[in-house]
Amino acid sequence: MTRLFGTDGIRGVANEEPLTPDLAFRVGRQLVATLALEHGTDRVRLVIGRDTRLSGPLLEAALVAGLLSAGAECYAAGVLPTPAIALLTKRLGAHGGIVLSASHNLFEDNGIKLFSSEGTKFPDAWENAIEQRLQGDDSAPRARGARIGRLIAHTRAEAEYVEFLCGCFPLDLSGLTVALDCAHGATYRVAPRVFRRLGARVLTIGTRPDGTNINAESGALHPERLQRMVRAKRASVGFAFDGDGDRLISIDHTGEIRDGDYALAIAGRHFAPRGRLKGNVIVTTVMANLGLDQALQSAGIRVVKTQVGDRYVHEEMERLGANLGGEQSGHLLFLDHSPAGDGILSALALLSVAAETGETLASLAGCLSKFPQVLRNVAVRVKPPIESLTGLAERVAAFEREMNGAGRILIRYSGTEPLARVMVEGADGARVGAMAEELAGLIRAQIGE
Repeated sequence: MTRLFGTDGIRGVANEEPLTPDLAFRVGRQLVATLALEHGTDRVRLVIGRDTRLSGPLLEAALVAGLLSAGAECYAAGVLPTPAIALLTKRLGAHGGIVLSASHNLFEDNGIKLFSSEGTKFPDAWENAIEQRLQGDDSAPRARGARIGRLIAHTRAEAEYVEFLCGCFPLDLSGLTVALDCAHGATYRVAPRVFRRLGARVLTIGTRPDGTNINAESGALHPERLQRMVRAKRASVGFAFDGDGDRLISIDHTGEIRDGDYALAIAGRHFAPRGRLKGNVIVTTVMANLGLDQALQSAGIRVVKTQVGDRYVHEEMERLGANLGGEQSGHLLFLDHSPAGDGILSALALLSVAAETGETLASLAGCLSKFPQVLRNVAVRVKPPIESLTGLAERVAAFEREMNGAGRILIRYSGTEPLARVMVEGADGARVGAMAEELAGLIRAQIGE
C-alpha cells in the first residue's frame, strides 16, 4: 500500500482512489482505535470541521460514520477555518481534531487533516499507526447499543472562534476600510464578522462559495483581484486568505502585495526590542527571501530555517521555544495565541503592530528589501530523486558559480501535488528568470507531464 499521509495529512482527488468515502470510513475507525490506545480511554472525543468544497459533506458523512461505529463522541463544527478546529479541539478537551480540506488546491481535491489534543499537527508515529491498522484486519472497536458514538452539532463553534480572535487583539478599527478576499472558502462568514465587530468598514470578495469556486482565481494564491479592489476603493488595507483560512497575503494601501516574509519582518522587528520575541529567534523555511535574512539579522534577530512545510516550522519552534515563525506563502505561527497557522489572527497581529506604532502597513514594510525571486512550477508524472535528473546538477552548479554567493537555487518536489518547484534568487531579476526557465525546461523534458 502506498503511503497515504503526506506533509499535510491525506490529500487527493475527492471520490477517487485513494480518497474515497470507503477510505474515510476506515480512517475514522482506525483513528478512534489509535487515539483510544494513546490516551488510555474507551471514549474518544473528536472535533470535525470542513471547508466549502462540494465533496466536503460526502467525506464528512463517511468519516463520521466510521468514528461513531467505533464509539467516538464527535463534535461537528461545520464550515470553519482549519485553525478554528485546532483551537476548538484544545478548548473542548478533545483527543483529536479533523479538518476536511485541501487548503489552497482547487475544488476537485480534498484532504483529511488531523490534529492532536493540543491543536498541533498529528504526530508522525500516530499517522504510521493508522496506516498499519488500515493494512491489517479491522481491529477497531465495533460499538453496540448505548456504546455507539454520539454526533453533537457544535452550533456555538463560529461564535466561540470570533470571540477568541477579537480577544487576542481587541483593536479599535473604526476609521479603517478593510478589504477581504475569502477565496470562497472557510473564512467567508467568520472573517467579515471579526473585522466588522472590531469596528472596520469591510469590503469583501470571494464570499459566495458554491462548492466549486474555492480558491478559483482568488484568495492568497491569487491576490490580484484584491489588489485592484484596494486601489479602486482606496481601502486602508487588504487581506487575502486561502481556502481553509490558514494563510494570509496582505495588500497595503498603495496596492503593494506583502507576503509572509514581510509579515515576519514587521512582527519580528516590532516584538524583539519590546522583549516579546522569545529567544530572539524567528523560524522560517528555505524558501524565505534573502532580504528577510538581512532585515532580521540587522535587527539582531536570529533566523533558523527548516524544510518547506508548516509542520516542520512548528516542530523547530517548539524545540527552540520560539513564538514567531512561518512561511513566505503566508502560513504564519503566533504560538502565544494559537497552536496553528491562522490567516485572520495573522492579519490582526499586523494591524496591532500598525496601531502600536501609528504606521501604515506600507510604511512598516519598508524594513524589508527583497531580492528578485522567481518560482517555476513544473507538472511532473513521476518524482525520481532530483539529483538523478541528467544535467540538472551541473547547470545548478554553473549558475551558483555565476552568482558567486549573491543568490541561491532551490529545487524540490511539492509534498502535496505532482509538481517540481524551481526557485532562483539573485540580484539580477532578468538573469534569475532565465536561469529558472532553463532549469524548469530540463526537468520538463525528462519527467514533465
